[in-house]
Formats: sequence, C-alpha cells, structure tokens
Amino acid sequence: MANIVIETHEEIEARAVRIAERPIPLEAFLDLNINRDSELVGGVMVKKMAAQLAHEKLIAWMLTVLNAFVSHKQLGIVLSSRFTVRIDEHNARLPDLLFVRKDRDHIVQERAVYGAPDLVIELISPNDRPSDTIDLETDYRSINVPEILFIDQQKRQVLVLRKRDDRYDELMLTTGTLDLAGIDGFAVQVSWLFDESRPDAFDLVRSLLKE
Repeated sequence: MANIVIETHEEIEARAVRIAERPIPLEAFLDLNINRDSELVGGVMVKKMAAQLAHEKLIAWMLTVLNAFVSHKQLGIVLSSRFTVRIDEHNARLPDLLFVRKDRDHIVQERAVYGAPDLVIELISPNDRPSDTIDLETDYRSINVPEILFIDQQKRQVLVLRKRDDRYDELMLTTGTLDLAGIDGFAVQVSWLFDESRPDAFDLVRSLLKE
C-alpha cells in the first residue's frame, strides 16, 4: 500500500517542519523536497536554517579548493550542501560538503548518496543547538562515515572524527594544520577556516599539487 503523505506545517523552536500522518519514507521525502532545503529526521521533514554570510563564504572557498584538487588528481567527487545523504529509511541529511572516492562513486546517484561518503564536513551555525550537532554526529557514525569534520567558526575550533576499527578517534583543532585522511596531500591551515584572510583558492591548489 502506497504511503500517503498528508501534510500540515508547524513551527518547532523556530524551525519549519512538515508533519505527516505517518513517518515519511526516504523516496517520498525526495519527491517532496524539490528545493533541497529540508532534512529528514525520524520521518519528519525539517527545514534547514538560512546560512549566514561567513558560513557561505567559507563553504564557497572550501568547495573551490577541494573540488579543484580532487578533480585534478581524479580522486572522486566533491558535492556541496543541498545534496541528500541517506541515513536510513526515515532519515536523510544535507551535509555542507562531502567527498566520495572514485572507486565508490556508484553510491552517488541522481537524487541522493546511498551509502557513507568518505568525508563529511559540517559548519556549525550560531542558530544550531548542541543537540543538532549531536544528532548529526550520531547519524554519520551510524552509517560509518570514515571522516567527519565539524567546523565552529564562532568558537574557532574544528572537531575531527576518524573511524578506526569499531570506534572513532576524536581530535579538537584550534591551530596548526588540518590534514584530510581521505584525500592524500590535501591540507589547510586551521586559522583559514575562521578568518576571511584566506589564500586565493587556485593559488593554494597549485601549491598543494606541487607538493
């Protein structure tokens, strides 16, 4: 019997949600989420908050640098926010950035990533509640994402989670160099993630490729 979605709209803690008569399954969510502005959390569509300027500037810079580096070395595919990652039948996320290795690019399909990306990067916004970050981390751990980054520009810190066997190693960075385990040869200074005096994206890529 087909799932029938009868929607009402409510505001819960300043977040727009769509409440259906029963949990919304992933494929129905993909049909409904045509603007790719909502996540699926426990079968409920939850609209993502509008991003602030500093957030968008960093995402644009990181996407340019990562995509140019990965494309030149033919390592895989880099995608920015608004592309769905399936967690399970009633949960789906929209990471700010994600990377999937070339040998696993079959999991990237037309409407969603059906499997764990090799890298997920999330920027913590001022409007995000601590529980939001915990829920994101829990979801990404549940599908065994090998490397997860949470960048907090306000607190000037980066939480790095790397899967090792059946557990995750955690590293909190506030200074120094951030190396990505899943993208060999890629590294940025942690301070660049917090301050807008970043190097030109293509100059940085050329430098990394020379190294």
